[in-house]
Amino acid sequence: MIRLSRSLVFAVVGLMLAACANPPDGVLLPVAGTTADTSQVDMVVATTRLRSDNPGNMYTGERGRPTLSFARITVSIPPETVRKVGEVQWPKRVPGNPQTDFVTTRAEMINRDQALSWFSQRLKQTPQRRVMVFIHGFNNRFDDAVFRFAQIVHDSGAPVVPILFTWPSRGSLLAYGYDRESTNYSRDALERLLSYLAADPEVGEITVLAHSMGNWVTVEALRQMAIRNKRIAPKIQNVILAAPDVDVDVFRTQVYDMGSPRPNITVFVSRDDKALSLSRRIWGSTDRLGAIDPDKEPYKTEFERDKITVVDLTKLRTGDPLNHGKFAESPEVVRLIGQRLAEGQSINDSRVGLGDHIIEASAGAAAAVGTAAGVIVAAPVAVVDPNTRQNYDQQVKTLGHSLAGSAENRTSLAPPPAPE
Repeated sequence: MIRLSRSLVFAVVGLMLAACANPPDGVLLPVAGTTADTSQVDMVVATTRLRSDNPGNMYTGERGRPTLSFARITVSIPPETVRKVGEVQWPKRVPGNPQTDFVTTRAEMINRDQALSWFSQRLKQTPQRRVMVFIHGFNNRFDDAVFRFAQIVHDSGAPVVPILFTWPSRGSLLAYGYDRESTNYSRDALERLLSYLAADPEVGEITVLAHSMGNWVTVEALRQMAIRNKRIAPKIQNVILAAPDVDVDVFRTQVYDMGSPRPNITVFVSRDDKALSLSRRIWGSTDRLGAIDPDKEPYKTEFERDKITVVDLTKLRTGDPLNHGKFAESPEVVRLIGQRLAEGQSINDSRVGLGDHIIEASAGAAAAVGTAAGVIVAAPVAVVDPNTRQNYDQQVKTLGHSLAGSAENRTSLAPPPAPE
């Protein structure tokens, strides 16, 4: 029996609280206009969240209908001269200033037919008719997910039709259990979304990008698709799992259920990921997939056998105190990944030592970075609502008690039994 010390609870929660200031309420309320030196990212959002009465929030962290709701949002991003690649510039007040802040110029609820019309028009304008679906992680409000995906699309420069899938997260550090169950609540909806996209004859290929807890709903949706249809839709070519908060043994069975052929799967891990270390203790389980050592057995042999590429970013040093979203501080990394997406290559091309190139590039001169082109996955925006702040001491005490009895059971990564 292992007890999670109060000092560890304070340390991890303290780091999360320090990661980001609490943004103002209602930041998605559109501003009147922007200037020519700003950039625009137009996206469609598919969500299982409950609608908000506040038009500046659009959706809450509570669960809506299990069927999808849609929104169209255009995010304005400030000029390159006032921002760093990988960062979201949150407004300090509402309305934000387009010259210095991420703001929206359009934010409206739409119906399914309107979403399909937008999608069809964007496909016609997109080379190779590529689609990117992004699934955020734990502790993300709706505005967190929107601004983060806008930053991904902008900083990547990848020619894709952007679709954000956002599930009900309360955007609170102490809502881990609720968020986890919300991913289960949303997996059928994500499967339906991916199935529809893959069935569209106009779609060329699909890249699925997931971060942290969003990996759970992603892998579950793909597993269900494979079981239902005897395979994953072939247009889903790349699945990128960044810092996945998934039990490594469960992942092994999920991959088994996906069968073959399956998409090119790339997993980005970091053994010093503090957020996943805490998650492991919460679950009292084996390693989290995003924190494994890919050179150790049985992981090395199994992932080689299953043709899953694992890129170890442990040696990469960034400003992320939790080491949970190293991509956010590493334009070198996203540049390498983005080149592959833009050129139509698979992320896990075994002929190229992607992990070695990432570490090598990250150690190079800043002048070699240039304009980032690729996939940027940020650490979850650590937003704590005012009620949490007011009751911080009591909540941390409660959190410590709730974790005190967690057990840590080591099990082997044994292959699942053969089907009967």
